[in-house]
Amino acid sequence: MQFRAVLAGCGAMSRGWLKAIAETPALRDRITIVGLNDINPDAANRLATEFGLTRAAVETNLEALLAGTRPDLVFDMVIPGARHDVVATALEHGCHVLSEKPMATSLEEARDLVARATTAGKVHAIVQNRRFNNGVRRIKATLGSGALGTLNAIHCDFFVGAHFGGFREQMEHVLLVDMAIHTLDAARYVSGKQPLAVYCHEANPKSSWYAQGSVANAIFEFSDDVLFTYRGSWSAEGANTSWDSSWRIVGSKGTLLWDGADKFEASIVAGSEGFFRPLEPLAVLPAADAGQTLGHASVLLDFIDAIEQGRAPETVSSDNINSLAMVFAAIESARTRQRVAIAA
Repeated sequence: MQFRAVLAGCGAMSRGWLKAIAETPALRDRITIVGLNDINPDAANRLATEFGLTRAAVETNLEALLAGTRPDLVFDMVIPGARHDVVATALEHGCHVLSEKPMATSLEEARDLVARATTAGKVHAIVQNRRFNNGVRRIKATLGSGALGTLNAIHCDFFVGAHFGGFREQMEHVLLVDMAIHTLDAARYVSGKQPLAVYCHEANPKSSWYAQGSVANAIFEFSDDVLFTYRGSWSAEGANTSWDSSWRIVGSKGTLLWDGADKFEASIVAGSEGFFRPLEPLAVLPAADAGQTLGHASVLLDFIDAIEQGRAPETVSSDNINSLAMVFAAIESARTRQRVAIAA
């Protein structure tokens, strides 16, 4: 099936999407970019030149562009504050929509978009590209095998000194909204558990170059008495972790460590005697779906495959809203200094 697509938002993020399409034959052969939309036409024209999209229409008005090009898909890469209007407009024009995260700037807006997608009978999904990374899929496969026993806890550390400039440095709750959601979504995915409640403390050190909320520490309660903790900072210089965080997965039989890149260590109990029980190494399994570990490309492939097959993609908004609910509950907890129940 061939898909005609309009790209809304021609900033830095759009290059990752277009590069994934250009470098992946299963995407390149099925998606044609027929329009570029941005409030800055120069940004759209530069993007068209860079990626050879000379036949794509460039338009500052999304309504006019959709009416003129009649696309099947809209790829939404606008800033979060503009997201609701862009997605709502695309759905009204009969388009399936794939959005950057976060899917909305509030749970009310997120619920509205889920409802609009249902009414329109269109697929609305979110780019949670990091859950498609090989390491995350390997953890999912290993937990699913039962080799670690019953899952007890997941602990994730994210410490990166990232100097973006631009809108991120002016955002409120920048770490929780713009970055932590990747790890929160991945923890929900690998555990298979429902987030129930959170206690969170948010801070912004004097040395931070962000306006607010560059540091967050959160304790999440998951179903089945599983604990998930997140410690993060976007203003921590000197010892960057992976963008995927560093992970400690604790099961009833042993522990799995992942550095967020290529290093895995796992051990399980191999005896019943001694102050410290003897251990033996555990091989971390390969991803069950090794073809789906390509980041952005995997999200895009799952999105268009789902449309063709009449199913929900893995990151469909009606599910991803649960990850967004974790973010907003953490923000509310940080504001009130209270434990907050999580409800999508």
